[in-house]
Amino acid sequence: MVQSRASIQVNTNQVGTSPINPYIFGHFVEDIRDHMDAMLAYPLRDMDFESTDVTYRGLSGSWRPFTNGKSTLYGLEPAAAHHSGHSQRIRIYSDDEGYAGIRQSIAVQQDQIGYTLALYARASIEIKFLIAEIVDKTSDEVLGHTRIKLESHNWKHYEARLQVQRTCENAEFRIYVPSEHERWLDHVSTGMLWLDHISLLPSNSVGNVRKEVMEMTRDLNAGMMRLAGNYISAYHWQQAIGPVYERPAVINEAWGGWTNKYFGTDEFIAFCRELKVEPLICVNDGSGTPEEAAEWIEYCNGSVDTPMGKLRAANGHPEPYGVKYWEIGNEVWGAWQVGHCTADQFAERYTRFAESMKAADPEIKLLACGHDKMDWNKTLLEKAAEHVDFLTLHLYHGCNRFGMNHSTLREDRYKAIVSFPEWTRETVRQTRELFASSDRYAHIKLAITEYNTMYYPNTIRKGLPNEHTLEAAVANAANLNEFIRNSDLIEIGSFSDLVNGWLGGCIRVGDFYADQFRGKSSGRSENSLTIYGTPTYYVMKMYANRDLGYVVETHTDCESFQVTSPIQIPHLDSLPNLDVVACTNTQRDKLTIFIVNRGLEDTIADIQLNGFAETGTASLLEVTADHYESINDALNPETVVCKSHDLAIMKSQVTCPLKASSIYVLEINR
Repeated sequence: MVQSRASIQVNTNQVGTSPINPYIFGHFVEDIRDHMDAMLAYPLRDMDFESTDVTYRGLSGSWRPFTNGKSTLYGLEPAAAHHSGHSQRIRIYSDDEGYAGIRQSIAVQQDQIGYTLALYARASIEIKFLIAEIVDKTSDEVLGHTRIKLESHNWKHYEARLQVQRTCENAEFRIYVPSEHERWLDHVSTGMLWLDHISLLPSNSVGNVRKEVMEMTRDLNAGMMRLAGNYISAYHWQQAIGPVYERPAVINEAWGGWTNKYFGTDEFIAFCRELKVEPLICVNDGSGTPEEAAEWIEYCNGSVDTPMGKLRAANGHPEPYGVKYWEIGNEVWGAWQVGHCTADQFAERYTRFAESMKAADPEIKLLACGHDKMDWNKTLLEKAAEHVDFLTLHLYHGCNRFGMNHSTLREDRYKAIVSFPEWTRETVRQTRELFASSDRYAHIKLAITEYNTMYYPNTIRKGLPNEHTLEAAVANAANLNEFIRNSDLIEIGSFSDLVNGWLGGCIRVGDFYADQFRGKSSGRSENSLTIYGTPTYYVMKMYANRDLGYVVETHTDCESFQVTSPIQIPHLDSLPNLDVVACTNTQRDKLTIFIVNRGLEDTIADIQLNGFAETGTASLLEVTADHYESINDALNPETVVCKSHDLAIMKSQVTCPLKASSIYVLEINR
């Protein structure tokens, strides 16, 4: 097959004046599905016995009985004072002369230092100790073992180290009174054990985040990390600060199941600080109040002389966090959102929140919930522009807007998906037009606080999700090019989302995919310890780790394609196969060219550098695979990764082979 030929002219004498903000390569954390459960390092679920009994009488959620006694009884009782969830009671009858406790299936890694085992327990006075162990369920080999001395009839916190000798996917954690424990007389107050918290945390975790997730996220060089999403509009921040035992168990009103109380404000800020990224927090404007939002700002930014600053210090953080960026409203225009309202109502609400929040800290920057429908934005800005620093947009791109479904030819679906930047371009154009309509709007910038491909129908997913294919990465890369081209207006981006969650998560933990609308699943896989990046992960990493300053003018001649749709879609009849944007660094001695080959055939591109460099070597990074439906999974986590090559520069030209459906970055030093 004859390869097509393309020409890219880079005019390094024409450089934009607006700096490219590293925040456009940001990411997004939401308590959705298994996002936080997968992100955090705790292997145990239902650690506070919050869930009601589902299968076994008297046992909480994920826990199962571990006993050989015929008379062992289990029951859920009220939690200890100031604690959430329930306490788990285990009643052991001496006549059984057996062991009794609880167990849970887990996956563990080798840990010679030892997992930190924490528990909150009490027992009747004749029970002197417990055994905690991790075993291989297949062989019953004990992988780790410790003995915990019980010291009180009253509730007490205990900690121990539980060394694990080898990695095991099919393991089981057990905590129990052993059969060799000295027996007691059977009467009314004997043989009772209560547990109110049990957790395991590996020694290599960073805070309470998985080491591998932290390392992969650090490599993303995100710039900014957003805490937000649908759940935030029914989220009350004070429920997730302070001692974790005392944080209440709260239903996730947006997504079902329990909220994750182990990743509140302090943990999120610690996460951002470890990554050296800027935090962005979205406040609860749905069930919350302006006063609650202002107190959240005071908790993060106030001195210890303020009530909330004093509370932060009491929780172990005397220095203010200095959170600068705050978002008001998440998809308020959507009927699925707590606090859904009209644009007029939101403008009035937004103003009240903004005034209260600015009073708490006048230096903060405020983001207002915008819409890709300009009528909403027009009304909002007419009434509240003076309080708005950024207007937010959520840009999800999927086949649904083309009237396509799974019966549509897959090449037609591919062409529709990779037209993502054209849709973004039109939305940004309309927003520019709105901003230009009044001098009152001249100061406002754009924040794309959620974006991704969205493959409908997105209810219960079966098979491999398309969100993770090379095709999705091509679409997301081309969309990032559009962000860069509009760097004078777009200063913030948040890829949706970081880990698992809904199926867009660019870091994957395990190979189990939660469905979209059914809450957290109790399912597990045999590859739950495998942590890997999707093709889009490698795109985000590749883009964010470049030395970028300003956009440079380019002109591209290449083949084109057409989007064929059952629905009449304007302006999609001649789209260039190559989506290209070039940048220089602030010193003007490095040129970076982002090239996305959206075409279905290989191309050879002749790149004219206009004298930037006459000879030498260029570095080429590529994300590619044999087919646009290639995907990384737990069994094959590196099917699609980023690879590098060197190319020769001759007579101020680089000839670059571009595979079909692939993403490239060409770097040239002067």
